[in-house]
Amino acid sequence: MVPGLAPSRRLWRARLLLAPVWLSECLRTAVAPKRARHACTSLMLARSQVLAAVLGERPVFHSRLLPQKGETLVGWGRKWSGRRAAALAKHSGRDLLLVEDGFLRSVGRHDSPLSLLMDRIGCHYDATQPSELEELIQSDLNEAERARARAIMAAWRTEGLSKYNAQRNVAFGLPDRYVLVCDQTFGDLSIEYGMATAASFSRMLEAALAEYPDHTILLKTHPDVKDCARRGHFDPKVFGASDRVRVLTDPVHPAGLIPQAEVVYTVTSQLGFEALIWGRPVRCFGMPFYGGWGLTEDDLPAPERRRPVALEQIAHAALVRYPRYVDPLSRRICEPERAFAHVGLQRRRRQELPARIAAVGFSRWKRHFVACFLQGSEVTFQTRRQAERTPAETEAVAIWGDAEVPVAHSDKPVLRLEDGFLRSSGLGAELVRPQSLVVDDVGIYFDATRPSRLERILQTENPDNVALRRASELRDRIVRLDLTKYNLGRETWQRPTGKRPVLLVVGQVESDASIRLGSPVVRSNFELLARVRAENPDACIVYKPHPDVLAGLRRGGMQEDAAHVLADEILTRPVSPGHLFTQIDAVHTMTSLMGFEALLRGVPVVCHGLPFYAGWGLTEDRLSCPRRNRKLTLDALVHGALIAYPRYFDYRNNCFVEPEDAVGRLAELAGRGPQTAGWQRRLLRLAVRSWIGLTGNTR
Repeated sequence: MVPGLAPSRRLWRARLLLAPVWLSECLRTAVAPKRARHACTSLMLARSQVLAAVLGERPVFHSRLLPQKGETLVGWGRKWSGRRAAALAKHSGRDLLLVEDGFLRSVGRHDSPLSLLMDRIGCHYDATQPSELEELIQSDLNEAERARARAIMAAWRTEGLSKYNAQRNVAFGLPDRYVLVCDQTFGDLSIEYGMATAASFSRMLEAALAEYPDHTILLKTHPDVKDCARRGHFDPKVFGASDRVRVLTDPVHPAGLIPQAEVVYTVTSQLGFEALIWGRPVRCFGMPFYGGWGLTEDDLPAPERRRPVALEQIAHAALVRYPRYVDPLSRRICEPERAFAHVGLQRRRRQELPARIAAVGFSRWKRHFVACFLQGSEVTFQTRRQAERTPAETEAVAIWGDAEVPVAHSDKPVLRLEDGFLRSSGLGAELVRPQSLVVDDVGIYFDATRPSRLERILQTENPDNVALRRASELRDRIVRLDLTKYNLGRETWQRPTGKRPVLLVVGQVESDASIRLGSPVVRSNFELLARVRAENPDACIVYKPHPDVLAGLRRGGMQEDAAHVLADEILTRPVSPGHLFTQIDAVHTMTSLMGFEALLRGVPVVCHGLPFYAGWGLTEDRLSCPRRNRKLTLDALVHGALIAYPRYFDYRNNCFVEPEDAVGRLAELAGRGPQTAGWQRRLLRLAVRSWIGLTGNTR
């Protein structure tokens, strides 16, 4: 054992709890190559997928029980594993690599990190010794690097980023004039190695009170004080009756506190660095990595190594060159801009909806994915009976589709949820989870009797050229990958020979709310077929029943079994819609989404109802909607329907994604073939089919 590095009792207890994992890691190391490139003195580091992505290999676990391996010893900062790695490296003459969380770590505190700091000299928060970060800060930048540093800081401000990003913005009024004082957890290593002590916090607060006598002191506690029951340096109870000190114990996102602060006081907290990014004055009572460079007012003398630099140099070093970012979806090294955009998307989605939502009437299988799509809000699931008897305290109520709002929640804003237009590879009736949902606070897109959020987007918003180009590229990719809502079919179909026009008539589930609320004249598949035949007596009519009906999950419509009387052919095979659209001359539908999918591929569409894509000058409409009184381009429709309106979610990585990412995931799933139900779902489906057969109920 290296002298002076005896493990603590707490570390031994942790080892006992992790004994099975420790044993498996030792076995993996034992059969690994005799001389691996990296060996970790921390079990958790050795198992980190993010570290493996950064290093380009999975490191082995260093143990005295095994032959020594690893050209480079890897440990965690100045914790025990880092100190042990440093001692072993010095003793054996091998290289050292110290790892720490990046300054943009993750969304939630327990999420996998998006970035790691890698240092072969020291540790960024250790002001007593040099570090790679210090060397990078002192590097001169060219004009391109300065411009990138400014853009990175602008992106940080625009996206409202911090080290952790799960908390909502400030929901209460801030004082007119205040200074922000940052507490830290007791025993934080950055305090000790930042040349500070517990007394530094008392000195900081005293200075803030004395230097700004006419300002409110906002004392922000560290989120771990409440989340992890750790101890801070200030007791909130002491300031309970203070007129000048306001303690923020509830977790709030610091990006909402910093911009309006007169000055930010810190010992070694990262919030001081973030304040510099926001252009706020910073007072330091320790020596953090951003202190001593002439940009902060320091209570301690700066190390002689540090000289005045520009803020761009610190930002470029700390946010571009020093960290290693890992794409949360591909798990590959990425640029900081990609990580910033990802966290920015999570923050926007998590704050778009009210903080507390009562989700009423959702079946148990829906609850899991609904909770995913409502991340960022506290969701309480209730049955309708529960909602009427003991309604949850909430700011909004969420229901599925056009379901009725519970009377007990009739005074609350209503969020209506439905499947998105790029849903899954497999039917929803097969209980396949959706990749996208829409959350509508106005109406719902298939209800033409009143406005919806989608209709307002299409009616009022004017996407710029960048947004339209994005929509065009998204549409091209969907067509190229042959994606649709359910992605069921891959078979081909050949149009009949001859010169007759070939018309595709799309069947729907007749009990579907989109017909009831969007097709007031033609209300059945047989009526639609009859109308199309009457309008086109010489055409070749191909009828495509709804896939739920073909799968036996929904009951066929009235007289639908007589469709062969009016149609020349009935498609019962899983034909690829993308291929089918190349073989026909037009699509006739009531409100089916296949009309929208045909528009994406340049196929003429005749609407006998009022689907969301009708009334904008892109379809031949048998009905009109006075609310829809503007002409749209196809790309404007695509932007509203596929980019601005839905939410997309990645279950593997538990995060929101952009539509482009969802399209890639759908293509991957579709390549494997439609997902089908497991035996539990098959049993449920048999029960549903039996119930439908006995009762005739199709809802």
